[in-house]
Amino acid sequence: MGKPGVSGSAYASLVCLLLHLCASASASSSSPPSQDSLYASLLHCLTNHSNSPPNQLSNTLFSQTNSSYSSILRSYIRNARFNTSSTPKPSFILTPLQPSHVQAAVICSKTIPIPLRIRSGGHDYEGISYLAHEPFIILDLFNLRTVTVDTQKEIAVIQAGATLGEVYYGIWEKSKVHGFPAGLCPTVGVGGHFSGGGYGSLLRKYGLSVDQIIDAQIVDVNGRILQRNSMGEDLFWAIRGGGGASFGVILSYTVKLVSVPETVTVFKVRKTLEENATDVVVQWQQVAPHTDDRLFMRLLLQPVTVKKSKTIRVSVLGSFLGRANEVVTLMEKEFPLLGLKKEDCAEMGWIDSMVWWAGLDNDTNARKLLDRNPDSAHFLKRKSDYVQTPIPKEGLENIWKKMIELGKTGFVFNPYGGKMNEISSDATPFPHRAGNLYKIQYSVNWEEPGDEADKNYTNQIRSLYSYMTPFVSKNPRRAFLNYRDLDIGTNKFDEKSYEEGEVYGVKYFHENFQRLVKIKTEVDPENFFRNQQSIPVLSRLESGGGRILQSSLFLTWMMMVVELFLCKPSSAKFVSISVTTFSDGPRYSPVKEIWTVLDEDETSTTPMTA
Repeated sequence: MGKPGVSGSAYASLVCLLLHLCASASASSSSPPSQDSLYASLLHCLTNHSNSPPNQLSNTLFSQTNSSYSSILRSYIRNARFNTSSTPKPSFILTPLQPSHVQAAVICSKTIPIPLRIRSGGHDYEGISYLAHEPFIILDLFNLRTVTVDTQKEIAVIQAGATLGEVYYGIWEKSKVHGFPAGLCPTVGVGGHFSGGGYGSLLRKYGLSVDQIIDAQIVDVNGRILQRNSMGEDLFWAIRGGGGASFGVILSYTVKLVSVPETVTVFKVRKTLEENATDVVVQWQQVAPHTDDRLFMRLLLQPVTVKKSKTIRVSVLGSFLGRANEVVTLMEKEFPLLGLKKEDCAEMGWIDSMVWWAGLDNDTNARKLLDRNPDSAHFLKRKSDYVQTPIPKEGLENIWKKMIELGKTGFVFNPYGGKMNEISSDATPFPHRAGNLYKIQYSVNWEEPGDEADKNYTNQIRSLYSYMTPFVSKNPRRAFLNYRDLDIGTNKFDEKSYEEGEVYGVKYFHENFQRLVKIKTEVDPENFFRNQQSIPVLSRLESGGGRILQSSLFLTWMMMVVELFLCKPSSAKFVSISVTTFSDGPRYSPVKEIWTVLDEDETSTTPMTA
């Protein structure tokens, strides 16, 4: 007997559909759809939600059978550890040409559902922007890389797929006395670099890239494009140092440009242990974080062999916003052990100093900064630390012994101070401000492929990291988000998701972690945008709503289906799309079936989700 207002055949159809739904939800496994059918469904969905012709989108969506798939995938893999035959590969790569393609990608990846990995430059040290251990889509933003510079307003609008080299070159084309405080590797992508708190040689004068961001565009979990005034100050705060990929897809940033002189000076001085390098490092710790904020002096420390004898080589690389005579005089007064001479220095324009920092030839044209593809990608592992008290000479001498014993792992010491001391630790999610003398990057590269080499070199760097424990920050031991390190914790997104996230979250964000979690819970409560080290959400119990079991969500969802059917008995038809659920925990949907309601009077589809 049918329900009032619903024909017998319609009621029977509903019963059959609900029985099918229950059977699907309770089944222990289901056959996944074929790659071809998923591709067709995804392309159809993208076309409907982006208002783009199918032929345009088909040229931006690549399945594993496409001849361009491998080259596109590998072109932005910067760590050879994740470019092997055993590395998990994406089901599809989408290379959007316009913002509506990104909106559609978010909507459709939720509808299928299949996770997104968002890649702008591919420099994530752990490969999180282009790999996952479940079926996934790479949303590769390299086509969205416009840099628009307005020197009158002293701002630039920079799309997330641009590289730092493209940003610097775009600014230099319009002005020789403007720059931007960001990283020193020109192939790093803006999307990840800015949203994690990028830094470079202007750090001590102007702070971080995030300190200059005045607006942004982001596609949120609902596929909406939001700007600062529509996203609100909390979300705007979060994406300036909290990692944009936890909150949505960054489309662009609007930034303030900074002033640079027409002439800057760079220099490099090398010392070995036999040339008093230890005393140089002792004095560097006293000078580099406290000197004139126009001066940035980085240390490279590497185990090397000189005349068949193992030693440590210390390289002091500096950039000064001014003339050579001035920095030489400054160093004679403050850092005499360095022994800096004018012949160690080179004067050049700011753009040429970016070429110099990139390790390119001094006579290289600035256009080299536009090269998005470096010659090769090494196998590599990185880690990070913060030093808040100078390491004594005896401590350094023991560290050198450990480095020589290990054989290959080195350090980069990056000084803080200057502007970094003036900005509060909660002004942005990036908390490492006053009180930090310098940041350490642990670095090991190798050329040999294979698991044995990987284990050998990663164990080396982990051993050195462990040895450094007495000399670095504590409670928590801090880390830099843009030097991604899965050793410090990962998230399985089970019932302990928040606790797992807190392990690495407080190291990256310190006291700002809690605010990030609250914002994440508000803007992405079902945790769609996630990876092994994303910001977790509070459980419904912790956020005040009470934990709802999947079974309850399922019953609620079924009632929504019934209600919709009763409201539109004459025009509603139901189409089921078989999908695979996520194995690592619930997302927005508690069942294995996503239903799409097709209205005979409409040409677009509206996804129903619980």
